[in-house]
Amino acid sequence: MPDHDASSNATASNDKAGSFGAVFLTTFTTVFLAELGDKTQLAALLLSAESGRPVLVFIGASLALISSSLVGVVLGRWLSRVLPPQQLERLAGILMIALGLWLGRQAAMSMFPLG
Repeated sequence: MPDHDASSNATASNDKAGSFGAVFLTTFTTVFLAELGDKTQLAALLLSAESGRPVLVFIGASLALISSSLVGVVLGRWLSRVLPPQQLERLAGILMIALGLWLGRQAAMSMFPLG
């Protein structure tokens, strides 16, 4: 007769490993795609070209991205304890829309100056 506790522990362990992989892959893919072609990547490109020290630029840019990601993770963890998930999703959506509108306004102002 199989040991039920051993099989349920193995299943729980497999579920945890699957969720680790899924969370890691989703995070990596989302951040990687979001960072392609953004201001940070363009700044790193220019700094590397101007300085002629691509390894130092890579290290500096990597540490900056790690630091800003840490702020996001810590803030997200705190917010998840303070706000219910639906309210947190709504707040994130509103923030993304507001940032999009602000960036669109900045782009329009640079394309069509008022004076």
